[in-house]
Amino acid sequence: MLWGGREGRGGGLKSETATSRYSAPALEKGLEILELLSTQESGLTQVEIARALGRSVGEIFRMLVVLTQRGYLVQDADSDRYALTTLLFELAHRTPMVRRLTTLAAPLMQRLSREVDQSVHLAVRSGDAVLVVGQVDGPGNNVMSVRLGARIELWRASSARVILAHLPDDQLAEAFREVPLPEGVTEAALRADLDDIRRVGFEVRESFVVRGIVNISAPVFDHSGYAVAALTIPYLERYEDSVDFDTCRERLLATARALSRGLGRGTARTLPEA
Repeated sequence: MLWGGREGRGGGLKSETATSRYSAPALEKGLEILELLSTQESGLTQVEIARALGRSVGEIFRMLVVLTQRGYLVQDADSDRYALTTLLFELAHRTPMVRRLTTLAAPLMQRLSREVDQSVHLAVRSGDAVLVVGQVDGPGNNVMSVRLGARIELWRASSARVILAHLPDDQLAEAFREVPLPEGVTEAALRADLDDIRRVGFEVRESFVVRGIVNISAPVFDHSGYAVAALTIPYLERYEDSVDFDTCRERLLATARALSRGLGRGTARTLPEA
């Protein structure tokens, strides 16, 4: 199952077939604003938004007013900058599958984090990225965690790689067609990596972005037998850790199996036993 769809202007979702047949200019303006602001940590002023979208200030004024009234945007009184609220994130979590997934995952992730004294996060695929929909920090003073709601590049995230490795062939082929590969990386090399992940059932590898962190990532399956999410521990090695790396991996795999069972996972495809 894919979470999200084809990428359109501004990095959002767009159906090419629908776009060629139908037009809703006002809706498109509103979506362009949301997509643009999703990439801006500090927000943008009305003039900056208009300039970035190649539109006039008058064109977007009403859009900004309506989006603010509906609670999707907030305007800073001092800087006049518009920024996204958490409403879109909240709406995403009202989606039945995501809501069920996060509801089932929360107590399992909390128990895992306490057992291994590491942070753990849950991610689903969203277009050309993975979206972190669950996050629990370890109980200790020193943690390595990924922000809830973070979007991470599809080909540079262990969560994404274990999901992709356990998808139907046609959906994997679609990802290769529609999501650009990182510079210097070939499809053949990535397919070899995914084959290895599929063979062992999980991935252990150095973090793509933080030196010294090792990702332990396992797929989460639903009733279809294909991956719909991934559980990941960004393993942080500390002096005098009470739980070693192998135990962290075993507990993560056991938690992923438990979550998969909760989602109706059958026995046709199984994670390796801890």
